[in-house]
Amino acid sequence: MGLELAGKRAIVTGGGTGIGRAIAEELAREGARVAIAGRREDVLDQAAAAIRKSTGADVLAVRADTGDDDSVRALVDTVRTAFGSVDILVNNAAEQPAQHGPSLHDADDAWFQRQLNTKVIGYLRTIRAVAPLLVENGWGRIINVSGTGSRSTVSVIGSVRNASVTALTKNVADELGPHGINVTVVHPGPTRTERYTELVEARAPGSAAGPGTNTVIGRVIEPHEVAWVVAFLASPRSVAITGDGVFAGGGVPGSIYY
Repeated sequence: MGLELAGKRAIVTGGGTGIGRAIAEELAREGARVAIAGRREDVLDQAAAAIRKSTGADVLAVRADTGDDDSVRALVDTVRTAFGSVDILVNNAAEQPAQHGPSLHDADDAWFQRQLNTKVIGYLRTIRAVAPLLVENGWGRIINVSGTGSRSTVSVIGSVRNASVTALTKNVADELGPHGINVTVVHPGPTRTERYTELVEARAPGSAAGPGTNTVIGRVIEPHEVAWVVAFLASPRSVAITGDGVFAGGGVPGSIYY
């Protein structure tokens, strides 16, 4: 089944590393023109060059900070100038690491606000900047990358920001749906990114297995496996899915969600 993504124009925030980079590469492999955004220009340039080499696609690297409204609007203007418009937005940028940050008693207001400003309000900023283009086109896809913290108590900020993204997703889906725009949220479980590897290597010798091994499929998810889910949701084939959350973590034993 082809995903019908050839020629579509996508923005992936947090696209220089980890899940974001894997998503950008998968969209490019399916024929989309992709702009990856993030704060580290050198990382973005390296990622864009690697994706171009592996896919032959048109990949644009744009330095941007989703925590700043002017930066977000400049990002969208740059992509519109380069690609003509935007069809797909993947919100993936986030402050790291929320789930392994300070405890409730140690987290100050500034840290908490920074987390929300990047992931929750940052997602709102990019949606607000891109939505007029999608409405003008009469078609679009917005995928918000959240996390399993929306369904568990790993940390206060991890749960708050991910649950907030879920609520944002449903509200935006209802508002933009009549314009041909589908909006979904993807909850990756522990995924073998650069950060995951660092966390595992930092564990004491002889300690329990790394996070994410207690899954139905019995292993940690790879970034490209999350990217497959996102690519489908970004495609015209996903028309029947909007306003909903998709868990992409290999399954949680013993839990029922409906």
